[in-house]
Amino acid sequence: GVYPVRKRLTGDILKEVNALIIEKQKKEAEGAQGDHRSTGSDSGESNKGTLIVDATCAPEDMRYPHDVGLLDEARRKTEGIIDTLQEHAPHDYEKPRTYRKIARKEFLTFIRNRKPRERALRKALKQQLQYVERNLRIISGYKDVVGFDVLTKRQYRALMVISELVRQQRQMYCGKSHSLEGRIVSITKPHVRAIVSGKAREKYEFGAKLSVSLVDGLSEVHRLSWEPYNECQDLKGQIESYQQRYGRYPEVVCADRIYRTRENLRYCEENGIRLSGSKLGRPFKEGEKNRERLREQRRIGRHDESVRIGIEGKFGKGKRRYSLDRIGAKLRVTSESAIMMVFLVMNLMVLYRRKAKAFFVSLIATIAELLRRAFLMPIEKLIVS
Repeated sequence: GVYPVRKRLTGDILKEVNALIIEKQKKEAEGAQGDHRSTGSDSGESNKGTLIVDATCAPEDMRYPHDVGLLDEARRKTEGIIDTLQEHAPHDYEKPRTYRKIARKEFLTFIRNRKPRERALRKALKQQLQYVERNLRIISGYKDVVGFDVLTKRQYRALMVISELVRQQRQMYCGKSHSLEGRIVSITKPHVRAIVSGKAREKYEFGAKLSVSLVDGLSEVHRLSWEPYNECQDLKGQIESYQQRYGRYPEVVCADRIYRTRENLRYCEENGIRLSGSKLGRPFKEGEKNRERLREQRRIGRHDESVRIGIEGKFGKGKRRYSLDRIGAKLRVTSESAIMMVFLVMNLMVLYRRKAKAFFVSLIATIAELLRRAFLMPIEKLIVS
C-alpha cells in the first residue's frame, strides 16, 4: 500500500540517518589521520575530544494560549459538532438551545478589555466554561439518538480533546490555580506543552524540548520530549553515546551550569572527565596564596565558555535559517520528522562547506539509498529492517 511521507520518514529514521552521517565522518577523519593508532600510540583508554551539550525548545507555529480564548474555541467547535449531529437526527427531535450569540457577545466584550482585573477574568472563565459544559451535555444526549459515527475523524478527535480540556479548566478554576500537569494549551495540537524558556523576552515556549550534543561541528538530538524535563538527567547518556562511538570518553564536557549537579560531577570525576564551570561550594578566597589558582580557574572558565557558545550558535542558525523556531506541522509525528530533518540538513551543510567533495557525494548516495528503501518498502518491513 501507499503510506504518507510522515509515516516513512519518521523522527526515528531521520535520527538514524543523522547518526550514520556522524559515523561516516568519524571514519573519514580517522582515515585521514593515518595509521598512527595501529602503532599503539592511542590505546583507546585515554580521554580525548570535547563534547558540548545543551537543551533547547522547538516552538510550534501556534498562537499564544489563553484560557478564555481556548474555551471560546472549544465552544465554537462543540457548536459545529451539535449542528452535524442535528442534521442526522430524526425530524421530530428538537434541537436544544446553545446560546451561541450571547456567548460570543460576552467573549468579545471581555477581549476588548486590554488589562482585565482578576474578577473580570474569573467571570469570563466561568461563563465560557459553563457554555462548553452545556454543549458537552447536549452532545452526550445525541449519542443515544444519532451516535458518533456521523462525525468526521477530526470532529471526534476534537471532542475528546475538549472533554479533557474542560476537566482541566474546571479543576484549575475551582482550585484558583493556573498550572496543571499535562495541561492542554492547544485543541488542534494537544501534545504540545509549555516549556520554561529562561529568557527575558518570553517566559514560556510551546513545543518540543530537545537535548542536543555537538562534536566537531556536527549536532545530534539525543532526546526529544513534549513534556518538560530537566536536561541534566541526559548528561550521562550523552557521554556514554560518545564513548560507544569514539571508543573513549571525552576529555572535556562543555555544558551549562544546570548540568553541574553533584551526581554528574561524581560521574565525570570517576571517568576522568572535566566538566566545565566553577566548582561547587565556597569560591577560593582572594589572597596571595590562591591568586594563581583563581587566575587559572578564570582562564579555563573563559575558554570553556567560548567553546560552549558554539552550540548556542547552532541553535540560532537552526531557528533563523532552517525554521526550527516555528514548526508548522499539525501532527506530532510530522513535527518530530521536521525537527530531525533540520539537524540532518545542518550537518550536511557543515560537511559541504568543508569541501569534502568525494565524501559528501558518497554520503548523499548512501542517504538516497536509505530514502529509496523507505519509500519502496512496506512500512512494517522497514521498521523490522
